[in-house]
Amino acid sequence: MAHPPDQPRGAPQRIFLLITGCLSLALGLVGAVLPLLPTTPFVILAAACFASAWPAMHRRMAESRLLGPIVRSHPGGRFIPPRTKIGAILFTLGSIGATIVFAVEAPWLRLTLAALALGVTAFLLWMPSAPRPPDEA
Repeated sequence: MAHPPDQPRGAPQRIFLLITGCLSLALGLVGAVLPLLPTTPFVILAAACFASAWPAMHRRMAESRLLGPIVRSHPGGRFIPPRTKIGAILFTLGSIGATIVFAVEAPWLRLTLAALALGVTAFLLWMPSAPRPPDEA
């Protein structure tokens, strides 16, 4: 039986996407109230995970008053406008970097935050950039 291209092929991949999506969504919601934790990259990551593993949740996020504008500007989590990608990467590295330098003393927490920042950055770099409209090419 053939799988649609957007659907995970097996239970382990779907479980991984669900866990990653839920954790990212939680971090994005926390980032909405904490000034040093970015919201947009985590919400984009959650939307991308849910687009494949839990389409109903992706739809709920897109219809949400709080998260909808972020999710709708990145249809299906399939691409990110270049300007948004650069801004999200800079904000992620800057805010988590400032947290590491000024707010955290525990070495294990610094390493965890650094790994998180690098993971989000790698994901954002991996996501394709939005195609440019013909009038901008």
